[in-house]
Amino acid sequence: MRAVLQRVNRAAVRVDGEVVGEITRPGLMVLVGATHDDGPEQVATVARKIAELRLFDGAASEGERGSEVSVSDLGAPVLVVSQFTLYADVRKGRRPSWNQAAPGEVAEPLVDAVVADLRARGLEVATGAFGEHMVIDMEADGPVTILVEA
Repeated sequence: MRAVLQRVNRAAVRVDGEVVGEITRPGLMVLVGATHDDGPEQVATVARKIAELRLFDGAASEGERGSEVSVSDLGAPVLVVSQFTLYADVRKGRRPSWNQAAPGEVAEPLVDAVVADLRARGLEVATGAFGEHMVIDMEADGPVTILVEA
């Protein structure tokens, strides 16, 4: 399983011009892709990393430097979008191969499980629409972009 975490000030996903998922304050935009042999262990690892990676500046006490905090520490929102293209293989030729990406019937429950795990941790989670053509509008912060593999 792969996830690309992007620190954002805001992000929205539209399908056919209609917003299907949105975060309106600083948080994470997360693209999640699954491969054939992913399961509960990979879901748990990816969800834990999304929730716990310290990617935000924390409030510093007087006389102290700021410390990094996670979305869990901040109560910041997360927008999760399924992204099979994270498993594109472009080593040969000019056309990507999608052989490493799990088919929809395997990937969708895995992405749903990541969302469920994040919500079980008390996080506010918005989502895209699995298998749909989505338009993503986001304002990157930093930019901070992290690749997580499990």
